Amino acid sequence: MFPPSLSPSLQFELSAIQVTHQNRRDLLERTCQAYTRKRRVLTPDDLKHLIVDDRHGLLYCYVPKVACTNWKRVLMVLTGDGKYRDPLKIPANEAHVPSNLRTLSEYSTSEINHRLRNYLKFAFVREPFERLVSAYRNKFTRKYNTAFHKRYGTKIVKRHRPDPSDEALEHGDDVSFEEFVYYLVDPHTQREEPFNEHWERVHSLCHPCIIHYDMVGKYETLDEDARYILQLAGVSDRVQFPSSSKSTRTTDDMTAQFFHKISPFYQKKLYNLYKMDFLLFNYSLPTYLNFR
Repeated sequence: MFPPSLSPSLQFELSAIQVTHQNRRDLLERTCQAYTRKRRVLTPDDLKHLIVDDRHGLLYCYVPKVACTNWKRVLMVLTGDGKYRDPLKIPANEAHVPSNLRTLSEYSTSEINHRLRNYLKFAFVREPFERLVSAYRNKFTRKYNTAFHKRYGTKIVKRHRPDPSDEALEHGDDVSFEEFVYYLVDPHTQREEPFNEHWERVHSLCHPCIIHYDMVGKYETLDEDARYILQLAGVSDRVQFPSSSKSTRTTDDMTAQFFHKISPFYQKKLYNLYKMDFLLFNYSLPTYLNFR
């Protein structure tokens, strides 16, 4: 069952974490069976978030705002032919350069099927509203994110702010969380184009009801889940997952403050939008919500 080199205490730790991951997989399967009627065929577009490590037989579905920068850094160390040794020495912007890592959408159908059948497949998830507030804070409240302000902020201001100023229409750099919520739940938004990956639902990025993940790690248990996955992949001697910095992290309390101004009507609309992520990954309805 366990390699002979593992100490009894580590064996116990592994068996406890194995049970946790088995429970997550079981719940995922039950929820998928309950909510998806017909399994559709994956398209290349569905596979853009699956990063491939052919050397170690890994498939990682990255979800923005769920430690994906650090996971990309780890995979750059594993696939980089010795070019990188320490994940934290890789600049964050370099981790997000598409050509630095291969995605499953770049392979032929037979190569895709082979990898889906044989590789260790994993993803990391996070409490949906915490992830959403984290995305809002990062993309709409930081002055340096001018590309997001121009691309989305100006559109949100134009559509969801009564009597906006010329400056706000031009720069889009003062979008409130309420306006962001109105934009998300507006049916027009998704008819116009798919959600940006930073606020797209995890089930739409990673397709867990079509792809059978071996591991679903959680942001809330990031360090132990990451350690376990690297052990399973047999690479824990080559690379360590960087410890997460907790200082600027979006927490449950912070998320509650952002939702304080959202009316129950819009809270419910937003919950319905992200409901599958709550159900699939076993996140309960947040206590700070006012609708029941």
